[in-house]
Amino acid sequence: MLFAIFYFLVIRPQQKQQKAHKAMLEALEKGDKIVTNGGLVCEVVKPEDDFIKVKLNDEVIVRIDRSFVAKKLDKIEKSDA
Repeated sequence: MLFAIFYFLVIRPQQKQQKAHKAMLEALEKGDKIVTNGGLVCEVVKPEDDFIKVKLNDEVIVRIDRSFVAKKLDKIEKSDA
């Protein structure tokens, strides 16, 4: 009984989250905005097999491992501060 509770409260949600993250990584396309595990916000230039070429600014393009992508941003809201 305790294992069933542990499974539904911890293991199953974690597996769903991993599947969603994997699907997001596979669906990355040119022009998508992402956030890396290091907190960098960048734009996808070219998705490759194990790596992704990303643009940090207008001049700097780097390759990062797919495993370092934390999330995809839908919109970057610019605030007038």
